[in-house]
Amino acid sequence: MNSLLLFTIITLSALGLVASLILYFVAQKFKVYEDPRIDEVEDVLPSANCGGCGFPGCRNFAEALVKADTLDDLFCPVGGNETMATVAQILGKEAVETEPKVAVLRCSGSFENRPRTNIYDGAKNCTIVHNLYTGDTDCQYGCLGLGECVDACDFDAMYMDESTGLPVIIDAQCVACGACVEACPRDIIELRQRNKKDRKIYVSCINEDKGGLAKKYCAVACIGCTKCFKVCPFEAITMANNLAYIDAELCRLCRKCAPECPTNSILELNFPPRKVKEETKTEVEKSE
Repeated sequence: MNSLLLFTIITLSALGLVASLILYFVAQKFKVYEDPRIDEVEDVLPSANCGGCGFPGCRNFAEALVKADTLDDLFCPVGGNETMATVAQILGKEAVETEPKVAVLRCSGSFENRPRTNIYDGAKNCTIVHNLYTGDTDCQYGCLGLGECVDACDFDAMYMDESTGLPVIIDAQCVACGACVEACPRDIIELRQRNKKDRKIYVSCINEDKGGLAKKYCAVACIGCTKCFKVCPFEAITMANNLAYIDAELCRLCRKCAPECPTNSILELNFPPRKVKEETKTEVEKSE
C-alpha cells in the first residue's frame, strides 16, 4: 500500500513538472513584449479615462502614444499642452501645442423663449425622447432638457438650470473631453476654441426651419436673415440651411455681428459692457 501511494505521488509530481515545463515554453514562445515606456506615459496622464482623446482609457491612449510615429494627431484634452509636453519628453518626440477648447450649448430655448406645447410622460432620457418624437415644444432641434449631457460629464462641469430647463456649462471646470457632445442626441453642444478671458461669440441656435417657423417656435431662434453674415469683416460667418454659423477659428471677436441679429440668437459672453454712444447734439445746442 505504501509503495502504491509513493508511486502515485511520484507520477503526479512528474506530470505536474512536465506540464509546468510545457506551459513555460509556450508562454515564452507567445510572450508579447510591452514597451516599458507605456507605463511611464500612463503615469503622467490624468487617469480620467474620459475618452476625450478618442481612446477607451488612458492605458489605451498611452499605448497609442508610444507606438505613434508623431504626436500630431494625438492629444489629451484633460491634461492639455503641459501633459503632452511631458509625454513628448519621455518619448523623445515633439508635441504640437493645441488651442484649449470649451463646450458651449447652442440652444437658448428656455421655458420663456420656447413655450411647451405638450407634456412628456416616460423615461427621462434625451436619447429615448429624441427617438420617440420631436419633444415637448414645436422646435424639433432644441434641447430636450433631460440632462443626459450632465450625466455624461465626469468633471462636474455641468448642471441643469431648473428655471430655464437648459444645461449650464461651468467653463472653469470644463476640460473639453467631449463626453457631453457625444451624449447629446440633438447635437447642440459643441467644443469651441477657448479665447482669452473665456470670451465667446456664437450662434446659439441650430434650428434649420425657415425664418417664420423658427421664430414662431422659439423667440430667439436664428431666422437666417443674413444680417450678421453681411457685416462680418473676417468671413467667419457662413449661411447654410436657413442658419448662420460662426467659425471660432476665423472669428476675431469684433462683436459687429451680435447687434445686427434681430432675434438675439448670437451670444457674446464675458465681454465688457458696450460703450454707450454719446447722444447727438440737439439743434438747440448746435445753435448755441
